[in-house]
Amino acid sequence: MMLNDSEITLITCSGISNTGKLTAKVGEILIRRCPGQIEMCLPARAQPEKMLDALAHAEKILVVDGCSDCCGRKKLKEQGYDPDIHIIATECGIVKNGMEDPRFDEIELLTSVVREKIR
Repeated sequence: MMLNDSEITLITCSGISNTGKLTAKVGEILIRRCPGQIEMCLPARAQPEKMLDALAHAEKILVVDGCSDCCGRKKLKEQGYDPDIHIIATECGIVKNGMEDPRFDEIELLTSVVREKIR
């Protein structure tokens, strides 16, 4: 799906595992690297009112989950929305390994995957 004509609201799972931390880092990077394309980035644990307001004004919704638990997508569905794009880090070659900090190569890999999906 090509999303280059729309501003994207990015929801990250932002959990406490390495893959959750990874999604938060990738969100921060994408806000800087894709000005005008990524409108905002919210963690899935954002207050429900803030999440609902962001989703109500979203042109396109991208969810980046760390693992197959899909916490970000679940939070989105609780608000009555489906993502336009859904990416799961562990399906992109990232290994979930507890509480480790994400490595630079993992951050760059997932950032590249997301950027490719939103071109």
